[in-house]
Amino acid sequence: MQIMSKSIEELQRIACVVRRDVLRMIHGAASGHPGGSLGCTDFLVTLYFNIMKHNPDSFRMNGKGEDMFFLSNGHIAPAWYSVLARSGYFPISELSSLRKINSRLQGHPSIAEGLPGIRMASGSLGQGLSCAIGAAIAKKLDNDNNFVYCLTGDGELQEGQIWEAAMFAAAHKVDNIIAVVDYNGKQIDGNVEDVISLGDLQLKWVSFGWKVLKMDGNNIQNIIDTMAHAKSLSGKSMPIIIIMKTIMGKGVDFMENSHKWHGVPPDDAQLERALAQLAEGQNEDY
Repeated sequence: MQIMSKSIEELQRIACVVRRDVLRMIHGAASGHPGGSLGCTDFLVTLYFNIMKHNPDSFRMNGKGEDMFFLSNGHIAPAWYSVLARSGYFPISELSSLRKINSRLQGHPSIAEGLPGIRMASGSLGQGLSCAIGAAIAKKLDNDNNFVYCLTGDGELQEGQIWEAAMFAAAHKVDNIIAVVDYNGKQIDGNVEDVISLGDLQLKWVSFGWKVLKMDGNNIQNIIDTMAHAKSLSGKSMPIIIIMKTIMGKGVDFMENSHKWHGVPPDDAQLERALAQLAEGQNEDY
C-alpha cells in the first residue's frame, strides 16, 4: 500500500502530461469529453499521486485495506484513465485505444473488461455517490478505517438520485466518505445556472446534513490542504462534501470556460494548437 506523496512541482508536471494524454486520446478517437477532463486533471493527479492510499500493483475490487475512488461523472474518463495508467494500474501505451473496438477504455468507465482501477460503470449520471456510500458503509462493517472518495459533476446534481443518496448518508452518519463536486458552472447545453439552477449549493448540502468545504480544483496546494482538512473532519458522524471550483478546459486557452468543449474532440489544427500550450509534457507522450 502506498501514498505516492509527489511534490507540487512533480504534480504540476504530471498534470501537464495527463492533459496532453487527454487531448491526444480524444483526438485519436474523434470522440470524447475534453472540457471536464481538463478541468479535473489537477484534482485527479493530486488525489492519486499525493492523497490516496492505494496499491496499483495489486488491484482488488473490494478495496479492503486501501482508499477507494468512484467517478460518478463518467464522461471525464479520459483524465481518469490517464491518471490510472500513469500511476501504474495498466500500461500507458493502452491509452491510445480509447473508444476503439475491443478496447478496455470505453467512452465511459466499465467493469465488464476488467480494467484495473475501475470499480463501477458510470455511463449514466447520478449513480456514483450511491455506490460510494455503499462502499463506505462496507468499510465500516469491515473495520476498515480507510477513506472512500467520490467525484460528481455540478450538472449531475440535477439528478434526483444524488439527493436520495445525500439524505441516506447523513441519516446513517456515513462519516468516512469525502465527496467532491466539480463546480465549473457548465454542462452540455450551456451554463448550469441557465439549465436548472442549483441555487445556494453550499446551503443546500448543509441542509441535507453534510459538512461542506470549498476548494480551488486547479490549485494543487489548495487541493492538498483542503483534502487534509476534510480528512481531519472524518469520524464525526457527518459525511463530507467539497465544492470544487474548476475551469472547464483548463490549460487550453480556446477551450477554457466554454461549454462547447463539453463533448467535442479537437480537430488536427486545434490539437496542434492545444499541445503547443502544454509543450513541457511532450517528452512523456505515450
